[in-house]
Amino acid sequence: MPDPRSGLPALGITLFRPGPDQVERVLAQAAAGGATVIAFDNGGLAAGDAGRLVRAGVILLSEGHNVGIAAALNRIAASARDAGAETLLLLDQDAEPPGDLAAGLLAALGELRRAAIRAAVVGPAPAPAAGHKAPAYPRRPGVPDQGVLASVQFLATSGSLIDLAAFDRIGPFRADFFIDGVELEWCFRAWSLGYGCYCARDVGIPHRVGGGVIRAFGIAMPRQPLFRMATYLRNAVYAWRLPHVPLRWKLAQAAYLPLQAGLYWADSGWRPSVLLRLLAAARDGALGRLGAPRDLPQNLPQDLP
Repeated sequence: MPDPRSGLPALGITLFRPGPDQVERVLAQAAAGGATVIAFDNGGLAAGDAGRLVRAGVILLSEGHNVGIAAALNRIAASARDAGAETLLLLDQDAEPPGDLAAGLLAALGELRRAAIRAAVVGPAPAPAAGHKAPAYPRRPGVPDQGVLASVQFLATSGSLIDLAAFDRIGPFRADFFIDGVELEWCFRAWSLGYGCYCARDVGIPHRVGGGVIRAFGIAMPRQPLFRMATYLRNAVYAWRLPHVPLRWKLAQAAYLPLQAGLYWADSGWRPSVLLRLLAAARDGALGRLGAPRDLPQNLPQDLP
């Protein structure tokens, strides 16, 4: 266990059916030394690879099945606190962070603290990866930037540095969201409690979401499996019920979600089964029927939104 006074963040990585290259990446991060490395096996990690990670000093967590990204991140955060860490750098199994990512984000968090700004999370600017749409982080209205640190409504979890003391006060990620919209809801909750979310524009990390890009009418969105699109739609509709989600965001989503659903349906070849699944997802969101998607497959990678 590292000395918590060192200021190093714990490194948290979620795993789902990782390939050999992804396991090697985690082993390399553990071999770099200094920080506690915590991995959560959300299913599919081979026993031999699990043994290699443990022997390399990785704290390996698992529930024996896919519990969703939110529950996995909550377990990682609790383990990081137990290890004495004050901050937690989150990555997914596909992330290839630059060598200066942790140092850059720690410096950004320190700058905010010196300015007496309470920050929940600081993350890098999303860099495009070939064949994928990089996420966009809308600015937080009425909150000024701090130099190269932009105040944003939310950040993707992968690549972000969380202040664990702030996490304790804000509360855990919503496990009933399971996977999509997890970081969005948490960041809106953070803002409502007086904790900001900031993007370090001088630090970048490539992001890969989905299996390509759907483009039409000036709109670009990730091409994802149907269960992912349905879960995203369900959670977004449910978020209209949450008082800490800003009205301006709800109104924008009310206009944008039907367009996204329509583009996804068109991209599927106008299949009636796809439309019915999306309509059922919107109904589930309106009725508050959350949790693991009923059509969750067991053989698809769980990349972060």
